[in-house]
This record gives sequence, C-alpha cells and structure tokens, in this order.
Amino acid sequence: MATAITNVRIFDGTVVLDATTVLLEDDRIVAVGGEPPADAAIVDARGATLLPGLIDAHVHTNPASLALALRFGVTTELEMQGTNTRHNRAYLSEDDTVADVRSSGFGITPPGGHPSELFPEDFRPGPPPGATPPPGARPAGPPPVMPFATTPEEAVAYIPQLVETGSDYIKFMVDDGSVEGHPGLPMLNQATLAAGVAEAKRHGMLTVAHALTIDATRMAIEAGIGGLGHLFMDRPCTDEIITLVAGSGAFVVPCVVLNASMMGITGGELADDPRVASRLPDDWMTTLRSSFGHYPQGSLADVLASVKALHDAGVDILAGTDASVALPFLGGLAHGASVHHELQYLVRAGLTPVEALRAATSTPARRFGLDDRGRIAPGLRADLLLVDGDPTTTISDTLNTRAVWRRGTRVVLESVTAER
Repeated sequence: MATAITNVRIFDGTVVLDATTVLLEDDRIVAVGGEPPADAAIVDARGATLLPGLIDAHVHTNPASLALALRFGVTTELEMQGTNTRHNRAYLSEDDTVADVRSSGFGITPPGGHPSELFPEDFRPGPPPGATPPPGARPAGPPPVMPFATTPEEAVAYIPQLVETGSDYIKFMVDDGSVEGHPGLPMLNQATLAAGVAEAKRHGMLTVAHALTIDATRMAIEAGIGGLGHLFMDRPCTDEIITLVAGSGAFVVPCVVLNASMMGITGGELADDPRVASRLPDDWMTTLRSSFGHYPQGSLADVLASVKALHDAGVDILAGTDASVALPFLGGLAHGASVHHELQYLVRAGLTPVEALRAATSTPARRFGLDDRGRIAPGLRADLLLVDGDPTTTISDTLNTRAVWRRGTRVVLESVTAER
C-alpha cells in the first residue's frame, strides 16, 4: 500500500518546496505534490517538516551504532576507518532497523601512525583472542587490508587491494600527532601521499584525507585529494589556505563537534536536551558528557571562522561527527545525536539553516556519488525524517523527531528513558 505524507512543509535537500504532499510506495518516493490516491495510508504531518534522511559524512561504526543513528533520523553513515566495506555490510543493506553505511576500510598510514596514538597501550578492542563468537554473529567477509605504507610504491600497491576488498573510497592519514598530544608521530610524506592519491584516481576512486593542521591540509590539497575529512584547528585560517582549498574543488567535513571535543568541550549541553537524553543509552550519555581533551589550546571561534570562510569561498561543506565507540576517552560525540549538534555548530559559524541542512543531505550525497538519496524527488529512496516545527528557520528543530522512514519502512522510535 502507498503512504501519503500530507499537509507537510517539504525541504527537498536543496530548497523548501511549494508542494505539501509526498507519496511513498515500497522503498521509493513516487510523487511529490498532487492529491494522494484514495487507497493510500495517510500520515497527516500538519505543523511538521519533511527532510531527506540525514547523512553523517564521518563516522566509525557497527550495527548497534547504525541502529542508534537511525533513531535520530540519520539514514546513512559514511565510515572513514573501519570494517563495513562492501562484502562485510551486505547483510545490512536490507535491514531497515539500521542506517545504511559506506566505508573506506582502513586508511593508509605509516606503521605506528595515526590513529594508534588515540588508544591506551592496554586497550584491546573487541573480544579477547580465541573468544567464542556471539550467537547470531554474521560470517566475516575478506579480512581487512591494513595499509601501512612508508614509500610511494607501498601506497600504490595497497590501492587495488582496498578496491578489491570493497572500499567505497580511499582514506589517507596525514597527521604528525601534534593535535592529539603526540608530536613526532610517523606520518605519510608528500611523495607517498601523492602517489597513493594518483593511483586511487586511476582506479576511479574518491580520495579523502585526515588532516588536522594547516600544513597537513596543504599537503593533502597539493597531492590532489578529493575531500578533507576534518578541518584544521592548529591556527586561524589564512587567505592562502582558503584559496588553496577552494581552488582545488575539494570538499570539507569540518567535524566541528570533534574539534570542540579535542579542546575539552564536552557534549554535555546536547546531553541535557531531553530530546537527546530520551534516546541515548547510558554508555553513550557518559561518552557524550566527556571529551578527547588533547588540544585545550585550540580556539573554537577560529574553527567556526574557518568554516564560514571556506563556505563563503564556495567550498562544499559536509556535516560529519567522527563518532566512534562509547568510550569516555573518545568522548563528546554520539552516533545520530551529534549530527544535530554539528548542524547547530554550522549555523553558529554563519551558515543559514537551509545551508546547514544541505550539508547533511544533498551535498554529501552528491559528493560521495549516492545518487539515490539525499533529496526528496520521485524515484529516490524513501529515506526520510519528519520533524515538528521548521528547521529551515530554527535548526534545533531537527531534534523534534516525529517519524523516520528507511527505504519506505517506518522506523520504530523507542525511548530509553524508561530503562533508567
């Protein structure tokens, strides 16, 4: 049966439409505007705004986190270091209880390079060696490629391996550890970075760089990178770096929420919002109230000014969070919830609410080649977020969730408040 969402304000991923009805059938949007069929199930959305499902353009995720993201209307997560490559995520593609996902696999970095410094020496991820897999565990796909490279030849050799094992785009770590409190960390040199980027392009792959400083950003842009998965935070922006990034055509995922966390700014204010607290389990609430805290000398005002300068120069800004796992030393972030926090930061930086919403819908879909989502138009996936109020004028209204659809299936929105 078709579903008609009626009497609704529609933000189509780019602009607010005059139409007030969207018709869904199976997993697709079949019409925007017009009268609903007589036999359609009606969702009267008076007083609400319909948005494309949100896209988080920088995460590290797993099935439980994908389910949490969907609870907040994030219908797609783009993984920037992890195992959710094409073969490993096949069983999730039709699971409408979790967000969809794409992944870089593991990023190219030298041995001992970023992100090894983020974890305590005694930290052991996952179950101990030899542990019995939990009941219902899915069979793993090909083992992940761990692309440790120190020479151009090594970087080039890893590209076809990453492509073969299902990476959707190629990630490069360009980080000397200075922002994370580990200066002198092994780091890709310019020749190795440039060779890897060029080889990835030969394979038709989008390239993304992790870069937290102006110098690392310059290296990535000069190597021909397609996008920056972070925004530099070591210095205020300069006309030179803004012009360089804008001239390259690269996009930027600022991850302001991550930069704030690096400075010791927690997500406590977000956690205090009952619209967030009602949907976050206790371990994520604890994580959100914590922070990375590695770079207290940073300036959030400088980061926000850099976002605005890049946006004004015509750079595509994408909403991303760098949310990973529920551990306090990776704090200040939570899947799903922090996308809404990032949108608030983008508006605080000077983007309009509509521009911020584009950064979480149509812009990441376009830049990552996800042509079936990120907009509300006939023929596209019915990944949708319905919120009370008008986030095109008041950005925090994105948290007023009334309904979420993933491929046309309405998501059951459970509250965790009663569990506390």
